[in-house]
Amino acid sequence: MEPILAANADLAWMLAAFVFVLLMFPGLAFFYGGMVGSKNVLNIMSMVISTLGITAVLYVVIGYGLVSGPSVGGWGLIGNPTDFIGLTNWLTDDASGATQTLYFAAWFILFAAITIAIVASGAAGRMKFSAWLVFAPIWLLVVYFPLAHWVFSADVDDDYKGGFLLNKLEIVDYAGGTAVHMNSGVAALALAVVLGARKRRMERPHNVPMTMLGGGILFFGWFGFNGSCALGANFLAQSVILNTLLAGSAGMIGFAIIEKWREGHVTSLGIITGVVAGLVGITPAASSMAPLGALLVGIFAAAVVAFLLSFKSKLKVDETLDAFAVHGIGGIVGTFCIILFATDVAPAGVQGVLFGGDPEIIWRELAGIAITCTYSFVMTWLIAKGLDKVMGIRVDDETEMVGLDTVLHAETAYEIPSASVGHPGGGLGSLLPSAAADSVEKSMPSSTPPAQV
Repeated sequence: MEPILAANADLAWMLAAFVFVLLMFPGLAFFYGGMVGSKNVLNIMSMVISTLGITAVLYVVIGYGLVSGPSVGGWGLIGNPTDFIGLTNWLTDDASGATQTLYFAAWFILFAAITIAIVASGAAGRMKFSAWLVFAPIWLLVVYFPLAHWVFSADVDDDYKGGFLLNKLEIVDYAGGTAVHMNSGVAALALAVVLGARKRRMERPHNVPMTMLGGGILFFGWFGFNGSCALGANFLAQSVILNTLLAGSAGMIGFAIIEKWREGHVTSLGIITGVVAGLVGITPAASSMAPLGALLVGIFAAAVVAFLLSFKSKLKVDETLDAFAVHGIGGIVGTFCIILFATDVAPAGVQGVLFGGDPEIIWRELAGIAITCTYSFVMTWLIAKGLDKVMGIRVDDETEMVGLDTVLHAETAYEIPSASVGHPGGGLGSLLPSAAADSVEKSMPSSTPPAQV
């Protein structure tokens, strides 16, 4: 194939993958939206979708250089934004027919935005929307952009150094197990610590089919997320797409085993949670696993997440939608799988210690986990605590009980006038939508919901 045609083929795949990743935003919005109460569904969905607007502006103005620019001083800590401010220096076609800077800017915007969107898990049902709109850009600047530089920015030459986790510590992280999943999961935990628990902590998921739909859309988008990290239409893309499919599918099995053992039954919410946990686990390991290894990653990641969620009700921290368990712990389990049974016949060429690999991989990967999680938790806690002192980040008790949709957004997700058909002036039809929804929720049989994400 002619070089220009090969480059065009790679570009075509990357453009298609971009659309897959973009679909993860409505996917995550539905996924989270179904798991909160009916009075807060629009709020959490708005928190997720708003990250795209915030990140797009920030990334074009300064973010691209901070992540992908040459490391300041060659230390590998943060990129130099000078040549990338506004991306005005990158508007000329180099005639290669391949992906260029403008594409990568758009692509990295999605990675950054989905990371902060996951963090909304720790704030569901109790954070001021105005505070979220201030927290998100500060968090991107202080937490995500540095971590993304550490993990995603490769050394080019002596004058263009990248991040220290990738180039000096040489961690194995195919598509963002550290900068995206561990980072967002730990940040959600830190935000939940600062906000405190909800007044009605064990609120039932109001729409499980909606959550399953969102999880299915996330599964679809993950093929673009992992597949695009191959940077072209090549063998690596084929390998990681198979491994992504296998791990997500096996995640259902891993979660179901623990749920059956723990509860005596398998739930639909547990099945879709297992899918996401398996996908998170394979994200750092997709290029270093054989197909059988990918199945094990999915089973182990989902089973560990399911087991840990057994203790959720006993913890004081209300990390509402379980991003810490699914993304934080799931990402850590995926990294441990690399340490244990990665195979050098896979594209990454990494050998796990169970197969005779160099034991040095143990301290390198553990150091990457420790640095990522510590930095994310400490900095997120400081940002949230500082904002709480300055502007207050939690809604008042009355707003929380009435519902954030009605008070903060002047909207309700559902109207229920038909509930009073045949009974004019009575029943739910005589109530405000928020009060009617609350009445419906209170009338439902109480039970502790199965594991959430």
